[in-house]
Amino acid sequence: MDFGKLFIILGIIFILIGGINILLPGGFPKLPGDIYVKRDNFTFYFSIGLSVLLSLLFTLVFYFLRK
Repeated sequence: MDFGKLFIILGIIFILIGGINILLPGGFPKLPGDIYVKRDNFTFYFSIGLSVLLSLLFTLVFYFLRK
């Protein structure tokens, strides 16, 4: 597969993810395993659950694209 097709597919995936994030009232739901730290003037949020979910999704997409 050439890089042009790959970038088009990735762009479509990112547009879909962005659209879902806009349509959901609170953004993506908080999943188990998410790290959220809030201090006086500092907030850190890292979604491990969403990262694992997206990794599995991308793995499946690229697996089926290679076949």
